[in-house]
Amino acid sequence: MPDSAIALDVYADDWHEAIQLAGRGLEASGVADRAYTRAMIQEVEKHGPYIVVAPGIALAHALPCAAVHDTGLSLVRLAEPVRFGHYRYDPVRLVIGVAATDEHADLVIVSALAGVLADPMNLDQLLTATSPSEVRRILSDGELPVMPRQRTH
Repeated sequence: MPDSAIALDVYADDWHEAIQLAGRGLEASGVADRAYTRAMIQEVEKHGPYIVVAPGIALAHALPCAAVHDTGLSLVRLAEPVRFGHYRYDPVRLVIGVAATDEHADLVIVSALAGVLADPMNLDQLLTATSPSEVRRILSDGELPVMPRQRTH
């Protein structure tokens, strides 16, 4: 996850903008293009806030598609939490963008993220990290797998 995929203490007016910020991280790192960001927003519009998976955490993603060039992540930590409309886990402060080139890679990375985020110490550290390198260290110490680069073009 390059620095361009990590945004710390940024502001979003609503969940749409929070997902757009996560999408920009995926776009800036070359993992996906703007069509994938739109697809992530459309998934929430269609299915509701199912991406809010734990208190304060959203895993923004959509189905693998041609707009995804590599498997990768982005991470956005919001300066002020926003509401996604989840009855139990709102408001959200941490939005992780997930893009995968295929369903297997998607499953692997989402499962690994769930394991990392289930550890309260990892979550606390992500909420107080001061740099992209610190975010990467927390995720790698939490045993998030490194996915092989899979160019589709």
